[in-house]
Amino acid sequence: MAGLADSPSFVLVLIISAFVPPLVFMAWIRNTARYGKEPWWNVLKAFVWGAVLSVLVAIVASVVLLVALGRIESVNDFFARRFTYPTIAIGALVVAPIAEEAAKGLGVQAGRPETQALLDGLVYGAAAGLGFSATENLLYGVEALVNPNGGASASLLVIAIRSFSSSFLHASSTAVLGYGIAKTWLTNRAWAFLPFYIIAVIMHATFNVLTSLGQLYGTQYGEVGETIGFAAAVGFALIAMTIVRLKLAGARRAAAR
Repeated sequence: MAGLADSPSFVLVLIISAFVPPLVFMAWIRNTARYGKEPWWNVLKAFVWGAVLSVLVAIVASVVLLVALGRIESVNDFFARRFTYPTIAIGALVVAPIAEEAAKGLGVQAGRPETQALLDGLVYGAAAGLGFSATENLLYGVEALVNPNGGASASLLVIAIRSFSSSFLHASSTAVLGYGIAKTWLTNRAWAFLPFYIIAVIMHATFNVLTSLGQLYGTQYGEVGETIGFAAAVGFALIAMTIVRLKLAGARRAAAR
């Protein structure tokens, strides 16, 4: 596929590959509720905000946070004593969860005009998270494409794997945050979202440590640890996504009665 990778049209292939699965998942979640479905325009708007605005904010916030933590000697010493690759650990367990979940919360704002119940926040949060994951998957795919050890096949494989793993994590964690943001709006309590943001950060960090197990503990566990960690991460994300859908389905059954 070397010739295909050199073709400008292959970028379009990557974009389609990265965005179609999250869009399908978005529709799947939005349609879980048989009654009172959120308007397509607002759900798509949350997706786009997550794909563009949230990604840009997350990049800036991650750089700022990483630089700030790099200057705290105690933090670096803590991770250096416990992880083979402390910089990766700090990025995966601290920087990415804190910065990305906060940034994805901006995407949820697109659903504010139509948010009339707490569960509406689940839909808009999931949409924003899936938009974020689509762009993130595309960036990882491009990275694999230009990598000397990668190429066209590798880039498509990376996107496919991430579409059925990290996309579910982003959808479910930001759905939790969206629920909290909806609670803030509906109760007029400014900090009502905070416990849900903390849960989203913990979910994100848990997923990251599982997927990074092979890198974090490479010398101890090697490929076995990486495989087990990835399988556990996918299972974790699927369970989280299932819980979100069950919450929405429960609301559907209640409405039907």
